[in-house]
Amino acid sequence: MAVEKHLKITGTSEVSWKDAIVQTINEASKTIDYLTNVTILEQRAKINGKKISEYLVDLDLSFVIDRDRD
Repeated sequence: MAVEKHLKITGTSEVSWKDAIVQTINEASKTIDYLTNVTILEQRAKINGKKISEYLVDLDLSFVIDRDRD
């Protein structure tokens, strides 16, 4: 039986929401093994003057718990 855990994380990018998603998953995968799914919970942005200065995403990452791991 596989057991999955969910983790809500927030990531940012100065380029785009897509970049924020990709970079956040990339960073999370450095310390979390067995990532299986991502759900985009929310997208928002910070505005500086008349321009978007930062893209933010809230993600729900799922990963499988390895019961045999030491």
